[in-house]
Amino acid sequence: MEDTTSFLPREEAKPSRCPDNSAFKQQRLPAWKPQLTIASVLSIFFLTGAFCLTVGVCLVLAANSVREMQVDYSDKCSDCSKLRENSSNWNKECHCSVNFTLKEDILGDVFMYYGLQNFYQNHRRYVKSRSDAQLLGRNVNIQRSYCAPFSTYRNGTPMAPCGAIANSMFNDTIDLFYNRNSSVIQVPLLKTGNSWWTDKNVKFRNPESYNLSSAFAGTARPPYWQKPVYLLDEEDERNNGYVNDDFIIWMRVSAFATFRNLYRRVRRVRHFAQGLPAGNYTFQISYNFPVTRFKGRKHVILSTVVWSGGSNPFLGIAYLVSGTAAILTGFVITGIHLKLRKKKTYFQK
Repeated sequence: MEDTTSFLPREEAKPSRCPDNSAFKQQRLPAWKPQLTIASVLSIFFLTGAFCLTVGVCLVLAANSVREMQVDYSDKCSDCSKLRENSSNWNKECHCSVNFTLKEDILGDVFMYYGLQNFYQNHRRYVKSRSDAQLLGRNVNIQRSYCAPFSTYRNGTPMAPCGAIANSMFNDTIDLFYNRNSSVIQVPLLKTGNSWWTDKNVKFRNPESYNLSSAFAGTARPPYWQKPVYLLDEEDERNNGYVNDDFIIWMRVSAFATFRNLYRRVRRVRHFAQGLPAGNYTFQISYNFPVTRFKGRKHVILSTVVWSGGSNPFLGIAYLVSGTAAILTGFVITGIHLKLRKKKTYFQK
């Protein structure tokens, strides 16, 4: 009988789905495989806690070493505040003075801040109400930006700068005087060099022109401003326009309703070479920024700085809390481990 099996078709061999026998695909390459033991875990928690506590103590001590003097002039300038509540009085000047005493010398570099309370800059529409292209000195159509309703006037004249942030810029003028014996000495203050280098040279630029007045021709100041943008500093032409230090600092909005912004630095010359000596001082304030409508307060702060910054102890407290939590967690794990080890020893017996 003839064998017919040789005429049947053979099944084709299926390709193998197994990975290649290589060190990479078979995961045989040398690797670090940590073995978490109770000793290593507890060491990590206790060392992390000790590090955080050490840094926290250093930060808190540094913050407490900052010398600071804060003066609230909201009530002491109440007459000017009532005048400014009426928008028709925008062109009327109002001045007030606030006296205070430094009981001890403030040595080193002294910084002057203005502080606002209950002023919310973190609203989404407020934060977006600006034109970064305009602040770079470019000729752009601001009607397409988020500046509305502070983009153009009814006659179509564009505002420079546009937006709600720029329109609400802090514009009080604050001068400091030292009452020495029977004479009154004005404390020299530096109004430039207070902004970040990246802001001054990267994020803000003036339009290119042979002078600023022609560069901003065809534009108008924001409604709440008393001067056009090219006359913000009439004493220093380089501190005008979009590169004005006060304007740049104000455009960096705050995340909280209570904040402070750097206003001036004390120039260390003559009587103030070592800082501010103890004695009687006077703030002469040109009151322009109203705060009564939103139940706000205004402060002037004189402060020094340390390697960690100002007098805010928040970061140090955060490190202390984190370090304490890590050490407490280490003790809890130690207690659980000892308890389970005793049970295991009992059952083995």
